[in-house]
Amino acid sequence: MAIELTPLPLPASADPSKFANFGREVKDLHPGKLTPEQLKEVQEALYKHDALLFRNVVVTPEEQYALTKSFDPQSESYGHGNNKTESTKKSILHPDLKTIPRVPQVQLIGNGTVYNHEGLAEAKLKHPSHTTFHKTRIPVEDELKATRFYRWHIDAALYDLNPPKVTTLYGLKVPKGDTQTCRYDDGTGDELKVPLGTTAFVSGRTMFELLPKMYKSLAVRTKVKYAPHPYVWMAPARAMSTGLGIESEGLELPLEELPHWEENKIKLFPILWKNAVTGNLHFQVHPCGAKELVIDPLPEGADREGVLYPDGAHITNLKEVRGILYKMQRPAIAPQLVYPHDWQENDFVLFHNRGVLHTVVGAFSPDQVRAFHQCNLAASDEPTGPTAEDVKKYA
Repeated sequence: MAIELTPLPLPASADPSKFANFGREVKDLHPGKLTPEQLKEVQEALYKHDALLFRNVVVTPEEQYALTKSFDPQSESYGHGNNKTESTKKSILHPDLKTIPRVPQVQLIGNGTVYNHEGLAEAKLKHPSHTTFHKTRIPVEDELKATRFYRWHIDAALYDLNPPKVTTLYGLKVPKGDTQTCRYDDGTGDELKVPLGTTAFVSGRTMFELLPKMYKSLAVRTKVKYAPHPYVWMAPARAMSTGLGIESEGLELPLEELPHWEENKIKLFPILWKNAVTGNLHFQVHPCGAKELVIDPLPEGADREGVLYPDGAHITNLKEVRGILYKMQRPAIAPQLVYPHDWQENDFVLFHNRGVLHTVVGAFSPDQVRAFHQCNLAASDEPTGPTAEDVKKYA
């Protein structure tokens, strides 16, 4: 019997036509107790719809790890490495993650203090806030009513390890509260009503499909070179108000001050990642870690009219790199294209980490306790980029 899938409930702000294929709830199944046949259907549904929701399920860390690993059986370590931050407190990831001792691939994240939790006697959790990462901030008096996207990203170390294929998020304790207004604060006037502490998602497929022809041509020909130890490199810098990349102020840590790094471990990934099931191209760039762009020339015989960098280029100016990526990615985080998940306790969300971008959103008071389990595993292979046929079609 086929598994039952129903569309996710969309907020009033969403454009339903852009979510026709995005997101499904899996009815009456437990994600940790799937038969081999059900698992195969769930895997196919995930790649078709990019996010799956299982409601009102009790999932152990072992079950969460097993399901995550089933998408890439050769994967083993947590997506950022099991030491997560190269043993340095300089990484911007350092305060956000606590490891479950008996299942080190599963992380405890959230807000407030959690006691006697899965082998952790006491865990002090801190919900990431734009106030510590953005160049500007919402006025203090508005902070519990208004919020921002914290950091649009893909779960990935972006150095040495390959980006996980999937991420699982499990809501154990979800504080209730009023909705908040997510402000873009970029001069557009864009705002989005969001549930308290939502996780927001946008489709990488939509991000690509929205682009005008000139930027589709650029995307299909371009690779992104990431900084070594990017979360340490970017830590002194500050992000844009949309959470979609870093302000270019020269504050990044100089490469010679980073932990030891090797050139052959630096990641160079195509802008577009090919979906293993649908064949669709997804625009998958972590804008905060991007350092350079390597652009291939147009294929022989291609029309050069209106094409950007028809002869190819290697762009190393950081401000220029960020400016190009922002122009290409910003349209896809418009309010009508964002899915802000309204978490309930015992929600289990499985998402295609090579097909969507996501971000933490929201602000909590210190006494609001939020506890989630997160799991993703560094992949056994690199993402697949566009084929020669794709390049010919879009370039």
